[in-house]
Amino acid sequence: MFPKGGMGGLMKQAQQLQQKMADAQEELVNIEVEGSAGGGMVNVRANGKLQILGINIDPEVLRDEKEMIEDLVLAAVNQALTKAQDAAQEHMGKVTGGMLPPGMKIPGF
Repeated sequence: MFPKGGMGGLMKQAQQLQQKMADAQEELVNIEVEGSAGGGMVNVRANGKLQILGINIDPEVLRDEKEMIEDLVLAAVNQALTKAQDAAQEHMGKVTGGMLPPGMKIPGF
């Protein structure tokens, strides 16, 4: 009924997986992605913890109207966060070894 090692072995495997997950979550800070908008006029960098690391706006964009600049920044931020979330999900999926059913995401990612 239980894998080799009985209930104790199962508990040990669960603890090992929990530690691997914790380690992998700490590593997410090292994953960096970039989102851009306006043909690269606005670039946003984010990490796997969904933190914005930097925003770069081409000086040429600053001559445009405020609303357009806000739209470009918003688009770039959303793209960066989507890429960061996808990268984090992929990274965490490697740790779980495909134990999650297809389409199921790790909560918080």
